[in-house]
Amino acid sequence: MKGIILSGGTATRLFPLTATTSKQLLPVYDRQMIFYPLNTLIKAGIKDILLIVAPEHSGQYLNLLGSILKKHGINLYFEVQKTPRGLADAFIMGESFIDDDSVTMILGDNIFENDLSKEIKQFKSGAHVFAKKVSDPERFGVVKFDKNKKAIKITEKPKKWISDYAVTGLYIYDNRVIGAAKKVKPSGRGEIEITALHNFYLKLGELTVSTFSGEWLDAGTFDSLLEAGNIVKKKKIYKNFDPIIEKAIIEFNVELKELAKKRLL
Repeated sequence: MKGIILSGGTATRLFPLTATTSKQLLPVYDRQMIFYPLNTLIKAGIKDILLIVAPEHSGQYLNLLGSILKKHGINLYFEVQKTPRGLADAFIMGESFIDDDSVTMILGDNIFENDLSKEIKQFKSGAHVFAKKVSDPERFGVVKFDKNKKAIKITEKPKKWISDYAVTGLYIYDNRVIGAAKKVKPSGRGEIEITALHNFYLKLGELTVSTFSGEWLDAGTFDSLLEAGNIVKKKKIYKNFDPIIEKAIIEFNVELKELAKKRLL
């Protein structure tokens, strides 16, 4: 299993904060947002992770993550996305990285309270996504279930109500996703929609959907960014990190303090 974190984009809703840095490098309580999706993948045992970043922030990602996890057996790779073309484009960009393996992709601004490692570790083939009941489903890709809780339809930002279950930003696919992504035609807004990939597997009868009730935070506005930090603190989500990440952050902090002392001498 390989991992991909999609962490590009301009995040205009968070200007001026994102005029100088990536949204995923903004703090959520006591650490940068990017550590939360990293934690989701690392807790699931994924060792090879590709981060897709915007060119103007690529140096910042390297400064923070370039070697922080390598000594702990986690290999991070970076790919620069000059122009965002939709979520499904990540699998085309990551074709050589994915190779013959399955892949779990998580959006860089998604924070999950639940530990979803079991579903990732048990994945065999097809596709698996995660859905959460929300109050504003029209903002998301929405999944409709039959009476047996089996997914029968997924629609991107439906104008008419379909269901209250939004597809979250965590997706697991086998390597057929690369070929499927290459065949997706851009939508009306000019993007290669990930919903098309869900429907590719749905038509094959190979898409499964898990629902959960814990917090799902996407931190895309000032209010949701503030709320994310408050919820992470209140529910102690920051204590649920894999020991690998905790050790890496501590080591990185010590290294930075030592460098700061040397500059003062």
